[in-house]
Amino acid sequence: MLILPQTSSSGAVTAKTAYLSPHFEEGRVRMLGIPSRDDELEVVIWEEHWDPYTTLLESQLFANTSNPTLMADEEMRDYIVRGLAGVGFTTVGLSPEAELVRQQKSSAEVELLRAVNTGTVVAVRAMRPCLVPELTENQVTAILDNAMLAIGFQLFFNIVLFEEHGALPHGGFVTGGKHLKYDTMIVIDVGAHYLGYSSDICRSFLIDAPESHVSSDPLLKEKEKVWQIVLDAQTAAAKAFQVNATAASIDIAARTVIEDAGYGDAFTHRLGHGIGIKAHESPYLNKWNRGALLQAGMTFTDEPGIYLEGKFGVRHEDIFLVREGAEAELLTGQRARGLREP
Repeated sequence: MLILPQTSSSGAVTAKTAYLSPHFEEGRVRMLGIPSRDDELEVVIWEEHWDPYTTLLESQLFANTSNPTLMADEEMRDYIVRGLAGVGFTTVGLSPEAELVRQQKSSAEVELLRAVNTGTVVAVRAMRPCLVPELTENQVTAILDNAMLAIGFQLFFNIVLFEEHGALPHGGFVTGGKHLKYDTMIVIDVGAHYLGYSSDICRSFLIDAPESHVSSDPLLKEKEKVWQIVLDAQTAAAKAFQVNATAASIDIAARTVIEDAGYGDAFTHRLGHGIGIKAHESPYLNKWNRGALLQAGMTFTDEPGIYLEGKFGVRHEDIFLVREGAEAELLTGQRARGLREP
């Protein structure tokens, strides 16, 4: 996909969207429903025995352009960038100005992020009554996947970890088969797609136990303590989301709470990242990112965690919108409410 500037006779600049496509995929491109200001989407086609990059360079899109420059998204495959450069295009990375367009969400984008992230939290809460002792991590994953599909979301990722597995923030090859108990710390990190936008939330909780249940878990008190520390750290970061605050300051706000509680070494990753069309977008909330300043319209994950190897892990993750002259707005409906209320 190419987005090209068009200048009208009045000097107004608008965006023209076009595609480079193999001939046999042209029909599928037109079925994507990509909006176009023109009556018909412009598609440059190439036969499989042609060079696609030369075809693009010699197409009507660049007929009146000498030494054309293309700005490539950082996820563009390297062989494509090298192919473009090899036939005469100048290729450059995204500029800060282009990055800012993606970082600052429109009101419509905000509502899509609210829908997919709130829906993901609701799905976790809706499936929680289905969780009973002896289910495995893989079985809980399947239950949550079905809950997400039932509300029309596209599956993206779903990580379910019990007890010491939760001390591995994203799990590992050994996870999946551990069985659930009443006092098991469950960490669920899950994301979905809806109309092209991403969710990314995390909940840590225990399932309900019957009144007759007497816990024999020696870690239960520490689980309660750590759960609250992580929530307090998330709260501190949420209050720090202010226009012109540095990305570093948000991480430090949460990290300070965890360090003061004596668990600093157990918070092993950055606080969060931007989120939108991609689950991970810039700017990134880490304690060295002092150059990035928050602006109204930016959306971020706020996901502190404490990971105690061989014991358990806790992470809370919600999405916040930075607003001008106001506190950050929660886009996940409701944060975690208690150790047994995700």
